[in-house]
Amino acid sequence: MKYLVIIATLFVIGSVSGYVIELFFRRFVSQKKWMNPGFLTGPYLPIYGFGVVVLYAISNIPLPIYPEWVAIIVKILIIGLGMTLIEFIAGLIFIKGLKMKLWDYSNQKGNIMGIICPLYSLIWILVGSLYFFFVNPYLVIAINWISENLIYTFFIGIVIGMVIVDFAYSLHLGLKIKQFQEYQSLRFEEIRVMIRKKIYEIKSK
Repeated sequence: MKYLVIIATLFVIGSVSGYVIELFFRRFVSQKKWMNPGFLTGPYLPIYGFGVVVLYAISNIPLPIYPEWVAIIVKILIIGLGMTLIEFIAGLIFIKGLKMKLWDYSNQKGNIMGIICPLYSLIWILVGSLYFFFVNPYLVIAINWISENLIYTFFIGIVIGMVIVDFAYSLHLGLKIKQFQEYQSLRFEEIRVMIRKKIYEIKSK
């Protein structure tokens, strides 16, 4: 039960904080305007929730590597690889499943399907380093405190429930949009066939 609470808490913290980071990043760096940075309606990005769970797990799992500074370097590299893998899997799900591309690195060198690229993998390594040294020690204390005060898990459960409902709604909406696009494409092809038949009939007269 305790570990489930820890994972759920990390997921909520990551999802909400990731949304805030992406919101301001797109406003002041990339798109230069306010916009919803995610697939869901609410203020959370599940990909960051999974990311924080991975960051926490890798940072706190002891590695039988000595000296300690070598173990730290290995952990940070594993963090960069893990975050890149999460980004790739999430990108594939949206591209293959919903025909959507929520981000695009096609203009970056060495990119794979526009989903991941070396530059952003390096950024994930940098983010992992900052997290490991400046965030993780305090997060461990906070998570332990929350897990021992189960009253706060009630609020965590509410947010998790909201995310699940939001995901189901957004997925349903995405599938509807996909079906509409396919229907529109089909209708367009039917119209083209009709036009060709009319042209053929006119020429035959």
